[in-house]
Amino acid sequence: MIDPKILRQSAHDVAKNLAWRGYEFDANLYLELEVQRKNLQVENEELKNKRNINSKNIGVKKSKSEDITDLIQLGEEVNDLLSKNEIKLNLVLLEIKNIELDLPNMLSDRVPKGSDEKDNVVIKSWGVPRKFEFTVQDHVSIGENLGLFDFESAGRISGSRFSVIKGSLASLHRALIQFMLNLHTQEHDYEEVYVPYLVQSQALLGTSQLPKFESDLFKMEGDKSLYLIPTAEVPLTNLAGSNITNENELPLKYVAHTPCFRSEAGSYGKDTKGLIRQHQFEKVELVQIVKPKESEEALLSLTSHAEKVLQELKLPYQLVSLCAGDIGFGANITFDLEVWLPGQEAFREISSCSLFGDFQARRMQAKWKNKETGKNEFLHTINGSGLAAGRTLVAVMENYQDVNGNIEIPEVLVPYMNGQTLIEKKN
Repeated sequence: MIDPKILRQSAHDVAKNLAWRGYEFDANLYLELEVQRKNLQVENEELKNKRNINSKNIGVKKSKSEDITDLIQLGEEVNDLLSKNEIKLNLVLLEIKNIELDLPNMLSDRVPKGSDEKDNVVIKSWGVPRKFEFTVQDHVSIGENLGLFDFESAGRISGSRFSVIKGSLASLHRALIQFMLNLHTQEHDYEEVYVPYLVQSQALLGTSQLPKFESDLFKMEGDKSLYLIPTAEVPLTNLAGSNITNENELPLKYVAHTPCFRSEAGSYGKDTKGLIRQHQFEKVELVQIVKPKESEEALLSLTSHAEKVLQELKLPYQLVSLCAGDIGFGANITFDLEVWLPGQEAFREISSCSLFGDFQARRMQAKWKNKETGKNEFLHTINGSGLAAGRTLVAVMENYQDVNGNIEIPEVLVPYMNGQTLIEKKN
């Protein structure tokens, strides 16, 4: 969440910043509630002080065997006023908290202005899209013609937006994941972590999926506090939650492979065929948790680590800076990697790398001990896909297809496929 001190001191400046996103923050209402909070807290302290003085007076009169009827009546009146005042105060505090939790993160001044994805800015391009001398197929056609996709069975078993992948194509999917994990742990110095796939609501509150985006989550029936993770970002980032990390332990760099579960609320009609938009998919997630002064450099390094996967696979892509109207709720600045998909003749997002500043850390109470100031201060968090396995599989299938509808195995993945260099239809 945004630092309450900044909200109190510069509410109208915050409102201007959030307006770039198209978010309307009623700064006047917030400041009015803050005035009410202060007044009620002052009244609270005055009533508590009055109660304490009255209690002492009762003690003094009792020791002198004097009548205390009037003091008892006064004490009851003060307690009644205090009780009513605390109810009012708690209601105001709750309203303030709800407003603060609903506010998106403030944007970096480096975020491009704009209202939607059309205003995103391409920073660089890498690789040259292959020119095919035959009619290009999309990944759905390739996989079904090879007999290695079975969307019909997936639909019968689980419904729409699920998939069954078979044989060598399933092996290629697994090979991609193993390749990414090895790259990030061995070359980029991330610590691999196995994490829970079910988390409590507090963890999702910490990474800002809750309360605003509950409709995007799968909630477990019978246990209101447990949700399936939408991304490994949630458990990985929360490893630093409710904790004070020693400075010599920083930066924290985590990588995890997990399934991800998303309801895709509001996306019906979009990418209904294939692996692009699924309720369940695999992802290799990168998270860095760092000192504030190091966070911008950490974003660049994490983004480059995601890029390295695409470069090693020789998949053309572009690096895009998301504009104010397209950036995520908790992000301060975001770079998307968009891979070229010949079957769609378009670049599609395959990784989103974001700097959150202290936005998540504040919600999680993730701090570090600053030796220079001697104070416990909030950390900064960064995360991104390194990469989404299903979408990477799509990119490999479409970019490495041949004239017969087979799939050539990228050279870097051949060792992970036990030397197999081609996926072709079995006779």
